Amino acid sequence: MALEDVLRAGNYHLIDVREPLELEMDGHIEEAKNIPLGELENRKQEILNLSGTKIFFCRSGNRSGKAVDYFKSEGMTDVYNGGGYNDLSQALESM
Repeated sequence: MALEDVLRAGNYHLIDVREPLELEMDGHIEEAKNIPLGELENRKQEILNLSGTKIFFCRSGNRSGKAVDYFKSEGMTDVYNGGGYNDLSQALESM
């Protein structure tokens, strides 16, 4: 499913897995929750408690891909790699 289709479907949560300093330097998406990749395992329950699709993103899509792989290995199916911050920002703006 394409990113635009996931966004159009609604009922999603945006999770930015970049480090806080990256958000300060490069910008952020207001409605996104910042949970750096290194904190995902410790904050797993927080993410499991979110209803709907979890869209992970980072600078390039690499770390968000690792996040998706981790949660899929934990049995989650409602996870999606939103790719890089710039691409996701543009997709949200075009909605």
